[in-house]
Amino acid sequence: MSTSGASAGPSPAGGPADPLVALGELPGVPEAVESVRKSVDRVYGHRVMRRRSTEITSEAALRGARASAALAGADWALEELRRRSDFSLGEDRTVGAALRLTAEAGQLLSIWRQSPLRVLARLHLVAAADSDEAVGRPRKAGERADEPLIELVEPDADEVAGRLDGLSSLLLAGSAAPALVTAAVVHGELLALRPFTSHNGLIARAAERIVLVGSGLDPKSICPAEVGHAELGRAAYVAALDGYVSGTPEGMAAWITHCGKALELGARESTAVCEALQRGAA
Repeated sequence: MSTSGASAGPSPAGGPADPLVALGELPGVPEAVESVRKSVDRVYGHRVMRRRSTEITSEAALRGARASAALAGADWALEELRRRSDFSLGEDRTVGAALRLTAEAGQLLSIWRQSPLRVLARLHLVAAADSDEAVGRPRKAGERADEPLIELVEPDADEVAGRLDGLSSLLLAGSAAPALVTAAVVHGELLALRPFTSHNGLIARAAERIVLVGSGLDPKSICPAEVGHAELGRAAYVAALDGYVSGTPEGMAAWITHCGKALELGARESTAVCEALQRGAA
């Protein structure tokens, strides 16, 4: 969604007062929203959640971080993450960044409501903490984003700055749109912009998580959409993002419904964890 009127999606300029509401009315999106709500409610209604919700949250965080790192090219087995403590070399650093972001995201909800851009800068600082690059700020002129999964044309620094400001304004203005729509737009816009020199995919998925938690849809952060994105596969992820960047109603709806499927799969993952705990198998 281009929040500065660029071609990557519908612009608020000249449009409805709440453009996210319009996206929520695109064909297939209301059905996706309802399906997501039922899936999330099913997890929250599980009997294990009444007494062991903290364990479910911790497990969802670990599985979400593993999945986000896998999408970024570091596909580790879950048990390897449980076993390892050193993530300082090679692709280990991607895994470490994903784990740090997942832990940090839950601490930033109040700041997000006041300044999404501060949170994004903080997320990059946390993700790139073990690197020598310039961290905690969007790319400057001449700097390139390192995001191997995304091969779209990279917006220049001026466009990035303008669209980040527009996204921030849109979020601060508030919206009556469903949380799925807002989370999908934040996720898609950050992937399209790749505002930082590194870790943009990890940050986009962490921001999606913040929106889902802060909106009240998933307040305990037990439905890791990252798991669903990884399960649906990198090819489907990139194809759906192409739809977002196209800015067409069909493309936008395809991206939002893709994010909805991912969230449903994340909810299913935590339902399976609940069932395992209930059987005493985990």
